[in-house]
Amino acid sequence: MIPDFLVTHSGGFHADELLSSVILTRLFPKARLVRSRAPEWITPGADRIIYDVGGAYDAAAQIFDHHQRGAPLREDGQPFSSFGLVWKHYGRDYLAALGLPPGHIEALHASFDSSFVLPVDLMDNGAISPSTAGPLAGLTLPALLETLKPVFDETDPEAENRGFHTALAIARSFVEARIGQSAAKLRAEGLVHQAIVETGEGRVLELPMGMPFRPAIVKAGADHLLFVVHPREKDWCLTTIRRADEGFEVRADLPAAWAGLTDRDLEAVCGVEGASFCHNGRFVAAARTREAALAMADLAVKEAVSGGTR
Repeated sequence: MIPDFLVTHSGGFHADELLSSVILTRLFPKARLVRSRAPEWITPGADRIIYDVGGAYDAAAQIFDHHQRGAPLREDGQPFSSFGLVWKHYGRDYLAALGLPPGHIEALHASFDSSFVLPVDLMDNGAISPSTAGPLAGLTLPALLETLKPVFDETDPEAENRGFHTALAIARSFVEARIGQSAAKLRAEGLVHQAIVETGEGRVLELPMGMPFRPAIVKAGADHLLFVVHPREKDWCLTTIRRADEGFEVRADLPAAWAGLTDRDLEAVCGVEGASFCHNGRFVAAARTREAALAMADLAVKEAVSGGTR
């Protein structure tokens, strides 16, 4: 059934119904979005989806509220907001509508739920405080979206709706960009995995372009890899591999003698024609050609192994 109406509450808006609206308006672009608390609108009917209002959760009746007694909880006991409920029932269809490969939908649905949807659910229900973000509390997405509400003494009766639709467009941009980034990481994982297979026991992983590589390396258990080489627009990059998701410790640093050098100075020290740059932090270097980048990588591996880096 394709609804004619998408119904949420009027008045002040929050991240959960805005983000729910992102999902539903993508799936049902011809449906009219109605913001109301009038009984004739928030009563379930075959022509509408109701969310964040109505006092009930009944997926069959297409009503998704979480403010009532006995509000729905996740399997682990954490609360849903309307966003979590809408994502649970419509998120997979939304990902398909964005054109994601069918084989990636389940993984992306789960990862987006845990990393993006759940925090919104918890904040909306008061299960976590914005203060957990510390000095950045006012810069979280829910807080920023609420800054688009009209001020208390705004007299224009349409100000609320204008603010809602302005916030909706911004929320849509963030949701689609976040999912786009996650989808790209899954595509990259396939490319990196293939490169790992082709590399075998080698210590240097060559990729066809710059892309996220650490998750695939960890997933493959490729602990022997020390450096990654890939082309950029006009040169080639040699980069290290971080040991953990957080922090800056790497499996092996680039040689200390290269630190902060460029062009002829770097060529003279490393002995590789075409070497063009090494960051002072020794986590990334560059070369003018593939051959030069691979030669630098080989030198970095030899020093790392002989020095007992691994």
